Amino acid sequence: MMDVALSILFHGLASAMVLYIIAVGLSVTLGLMGFVNLAHAAFAMAGGYAAIWATTRLGLPFVPAVMLGVALVALASIPLERFLYARLYGASELDQVLLTIGLIFVATAIARFFFGPAPQSLTLPPVLQGQLEIGSRSFPTYRFAIIATGFALFGLLWLGVERTAFGARLRAAVDNVRIAQSVGIRTDHLFTVAFALGSGLAALGGALGSEFLPIRPAYAAEQLNYVLIVVAIGGLGTLFGPFLAALLLGLSDTAVRYLAPELGVFFIYLAIIVLLLWRPAGLLGRA
Repeated sequence: MMDVALSILFHGLASAMVLYIIAVGLSVTLGLMGFVNLAHAAFAMAGGYAAIWATTRLGLPFVPAVMLGVALVALASIPLERFLYARLYGASELDQVLLTIGLIFVATAIARFFFGPAPQSLTLPPVLQGQLEIGSRSFPTYRFAIIATGFALFGLLWLGVERTAFGARLRAAVDNVRIAQSVGIRTDHLFTVAFALGSGLAALGGALGSEFLPIRPAYAAEQLNYVLIVVAIGGLGTLFGPFLAALLLGLSDTAVRYLAPELGVFFIYLAIIVLLLWRPAGLLGRA
């Protein structure tokens, strides 16, 4: 039982960190802009494909390839936000859903055309391909790196939001956009930077998680449920909420897979329904 518990904790934490990195950008941008961006996971897919392309076609090592993928996706998201998303700020949720669902279909078709239907993942460097011993069990070194990266990124984001001028403006806009505008905060610029940051984080999660969540054209649609669950449970406009929600989802999903695989995701969805009935705004969201 100790070995099983250790396996659940380890693999659950690795899964949770990937979910957090992908979903935290959506939590902030959705809470800030009030935009229902169902295409958020498409940026994670794009980051995975970009990093894979950088390693296979450009011959870049693992870390530079991931960084290039994140940069390309963040830069590409800027014109998307300015010329597509910004036109529907303040529009109905139905209009926003239709636009972003359409973007998922477009991204899926583009990915299938350029990269084919087969799942792909990043080739890990030798230093991350080994195993680390914990007690009597061996665990992949790469997943240790994923866990460490997730916790480090959470700390960096917290410092950036809580201890910088940009973070102060971001918090002010999340609390009340109109008052933020009245005191001179350029919310249009803030929206663009926040959207690019969220898209870049999603790209980072997609690239790093490709080892156990392979990138394929259906990725954006398949991972949408998990991303939305993390955001809904954690609450909008917070950093710690999605972090806590990702931990709960990653650990519980892994535990069910180990202990009761015949239930599939039924238990997860049931628990989510109960939780949201209890806290409709999420664990740390505002009612």
